[in-house]
Amino acid sequence: MGNNNIEIDSAGGDLKIPRHIAIILDGNGRWAKSRNLPRAAGHKAGCETLEGIVEDCVRLGVEYLTVYGFSTENWKRSEQEISALMALFRFYMVKLVKVANDNNVKVRMIGDKSRFDADIRQGIDKLILSTKDNTGMTFTFAVNYGSRDELTRAFKKLMSDCFNGKFEIEDVNSGLIDNYLDTAGIPDPDLLIRTSGELRISNFLLWQIAYSEIYVTDTYWPDFNKAELIKAIAEYSRRERRFGGR
Repeated sequence: MGNNNIEIDSAGGDLKIPRHIAIILDGNGRWAKSRNLPRAAGHKAGCETLEGIVEDCVRLGVEYLTVYGFSTENWKRSEQEISALMALFRFYMVKLVKVANDNNVKVRMIGDKSRFDADIRQGIDKLILSTKDNTGMTFTFAVNYGSRDELTRAFKKLMSDCFNGKFEIEDVNSGLIDNYLDTAGIPDPDLLIRTSGELRISNFLLWQIAYSEIYVTDTYWPDFNKAELIKAIAEYSRRERRFGGR
């Protein structure tokens, strides 16, 4: 599947499809503001965009897609906006079951779901359980996720296991740490895409993107489509990945 040359970009070159694409979904609020719409309308449009991008990635042969949906810092937003986001979670978790199963997609979640209401936690569990036997692309959504929180939780468990004699301190290496992260079993992203033009990582996959190629577009997330995805992959295809070598 991944890294196959299956399409031609606008410059005439073969596209090298990344095995794993991660996306910071940004710009829903600004998209809504530019249209004199409430922020909730931007989030709804962003969810609809995500449905299409999941299907586009499947057809392109991407093996892993990870998206940043709701961060640990997003709880600082207004109560009204958070309530609207929770309502969208409830609606789209149900809808995503069909989208995922229709496209043979396995769904995973990263982040700390304990802060969500019980019905949302149950919805997440049902979504993951309903798609666990699918054999196609793995779609991971990050909700109530922050990389520093993830690393803190991982190191606490690692230290506890070390203290309890499961391994010696000398055994700790990057591979072992990988196994304690929310993303255990998922390869690191090859390409990180951020929409809306912001030039920051926003506490997303700090450990995992050490050697990811980064692509930033000014396009707001609700306007991101297959053509924009192809632009990002085309830019990725033109880069030489050296992983610190020469």
